[in-house]
Amino acid sequence: MQTPVIELDDPRKEDVEALLHTHLAFAREHSPPKDVHALDTDGLLAPNVSFFSLREHGRLLGVGALQEIEPGHGEVKSMHTTAAARGRGVARAMLDHLLATARSLGYSRVSLETGTMEAFSPARALYESAGFIVCAPFAGYRDSPNSVCMTLDLT
Repeated sequence: MQTPVIELDDPRKEDVEALLHTHLAFAREHSPPKDVHALDTDGLLAPNVSFFSLREHGRLLGVGALQEIEPGHGEVKSMHTTAAARGRGVARAMLDHLLATARSLGYSRVSLETGTMEAFSPARALYESAGFIVCAPFAGYRDSPNSVCMTLDLT
């Protein structure tokens, strides 16, 4: 079996765009419009964003991004695994890669925002298992019953 490969990728690639469309549709289905904070393709192309894909035998299984909010502080963005690959450790591998990238960039903290609805419970469980804890809103987020902010101290 070939080991999955995580590498920098272009969010404009056809298969990646399709998965990002699925990611945005999921967010919009489960969150009110004012609480959908997922980046679109243009947002993922910003110079302060590193966008990654996870592929096995060339087939896209997941995506994730790391956005620099300020020096030393990154944000996990656009984590999504294909439905067919769920339960195989794809999200864990991507999160581990994003955290290793953050450490290599000298970040002391990584934060994220996700939904509070049941549909987001697997994501919250993943982040909690990696050591993320609930925190106050950061980087322009606001208090909302539909949203939870989490952070991980890397020092």
